[in-house]
Amino acid sequence: MSSAPVVVIGGGVVGLCVAHYLTSEGIPVEVIERATLGSGASWGNAGWVCLSHSAPVTTPGVTRFALRSLGKPDSPLYLRPPLDSRFLLWLWRMWRSSTKSRFRYGYAAVTELNTKTFELFEELAAHGVETTLRRPGMVHAFMSAAEAQHHLDVQREMAAGRYDVPTEVTVGPDAHKLDPALSPTVQAAYLVQGEGIVDPVRLIGALATAVRNGGGKIRENVTVHGFSTTSGAVRAVRTTEGDVPCDGVVIAAGMWSQRLLAELGVRLSMQPGKGYSFSVDLDPAPEHAMYFGDRRVVASPMNGGTRIAGTMELSGDNRDLDWRRIVAIARASRHYLGQWFDDPDDLPARIRDAWVGARPFLADGLPLIDRSPSHRNAFVATGHGMLGVTLGPATGRALTDYFLTGRRPQVLDAFRFR
Repeated sequence: MSSAPVVVIGGGVVGLCVAHYLTSEGIPVEVIERATLGSGASWGNAGWVCLSHSAPVTTPGVTRFALRSLGKPDSPLYLRPPLDSRFLLWLWRMWRSSTKSRFRYGYAAVTELNTKTFELFEELAAHGVETTLRRPGMVHAFMSAAEAQHHLDVQREMAAGRYDVPTEVTVGPDAHKLDPALSPTVQAAYLVQGEGIVDPVRLIGALATAVRNGGGKIRENVTVHGFSTTSGAVRAVRTTEGDVPCDGVVIAAGMWSQRLLAELGVRLSMQPGKGYSFSVDLDPAPEHAMYFGDRRVVASPMNGGTRIAGTMELSGDNRDLDWRRIVAIARASRHYLGQWFDDPDDLPARIRDAWVGARPFLADGLPLIDRSPSHRNAFVATGHGMLGVTLGPATGRALTDYFLTGRRPQVLDAFRFR
């Protein structure tokens, strides 16, 4: 190691977790964020820290479901393909990855990486990081008892004893009693104990403070536009504020990661799965994290209100907020939370903090956590999709071990370049 820092590119949860673990090992670190900390996919998500949602997006039949959503902006998975051959190739690769065997492989790999998540959050708190983690548990609610049983059966099989799931589904009139916010129209539900929620904005702030307290530096509103390399190693990061000499680099920049890797001669195919969220005051408000399985909508108690989030929109790399998607989420939530609004025209006055974010996805739905094949001191952590908050500490700890030892931890085998 030289006296030059390791440069971590990306100031979301994943990048800041990597930076924290590096500084904890005495490694000088500099974080570079092209906007403000957490302004990407980390900002407006549901704040879940969970073991029971380790499934990759590439479930069997997902591509067929996406194709059926063409022209239907209220669909939980909405496909609005751009005129881009790269998108079509990515979609084809997604279809190839949507087999039952690949799904089970991916689910097991993420579940294994996820096993020590709560231990890692406890360690962060013990080191003074205000994680904001609470563990009220997660209610999975359904309009169909058969759908609820199917979800529970899959979760029990894939958990394989790594975490506790209930033995049966609560059906009929008692289902809505699992949380006071649930509507009596809910037909089936079950509670996974111990699942957690954080405030992602406060978590990001706390991680940034920990990095600074550990001697790391953070630069915001600085864009990386290239690298200086010699003999198969990155020697400096080129930015809008000049070159930053480095002893290594970690690219954890979400969708921006593929452009940065291209500067290192590495091709990476990702697409943004746009997610939407908003906050609302409900009475009664949910006490648990909530997953509305039939509609793929979620709700979290957060900051005295309720954050409702959901949908996956595949429409190219953009941050355009489609109000129809906000309306679709709100309408879907009424099946589970009751008639909390009467007409879509009421929503601008009822909701706040409407948000859209670009969650990075590789075609197989698994994160990429690996060393660059082109440069020995360049590493990447991206493609976490909807699991960035959950997997941030596990990714940061494992990638730091990889950087320090030069040996890939076994838990990262499934997340190589592919």
